[in-house]
Amino acid sequence: MGDLLDWIISFLFLVTLLIIVIYQLTCLADLEADHINPYDSSTKINRVILPEFCLQGLLCVYYVLTGHWFMAILSLPHLFYNIRLYMKREHLADVTEMHNTNKGEQKKRLYKIGHISLCTFITSYWLIHSALGDI
Repeated sequence: MGDLLDWIISFLFLVTLLIIVIYQLTCLADLEADHINPYDSSTKINRVILPEFCLQGLLCVYYVLTGHWFMAILSLPHLFYNIRLYMKREHLADVTEMHNTNKGEQKKRLYKIGHISLCTFITSYWLIHSALGDI
C-alpha cells in the first residue's frame, strides 16, 4: 500500500507541475496574440516560476527518499536545467524582452511539457501496476 501512495503523491506533483507550465505557455500565447500586455504576462509568469522550480526540486528529493531511482534520474535533467537558469539569473521573464524572446520561451515550455508528460506517463504506469499488485 505504501508504494501505491508514493505513486499517487508523485502523480499529483507531476500534474501540478504540468498545470504550472501550461499556465506559463498560455500567458506567452496570449502575449503573442496580443490579448495581454508584456508587463501583465511577465508578472503572471514570474509569479509561478519559483513555485515550479521548488516543486521540481521537491519531486526529485521525493523520488530519492522513496527509493524510485529511475524516476529520480529521469527528473534530474529538468532539475539541473532549472538550477542553471536560476544560478545565471535567467529564470524570470523580462518585460522589455518579452516580444523578442517569446518564441524561444514557448519552445522551452514545450520541452518542459514533453518531459513532464513522459514522467507522468511512466508514473501512471507504475501507479496502475502498484494498484493492481495490491489486489
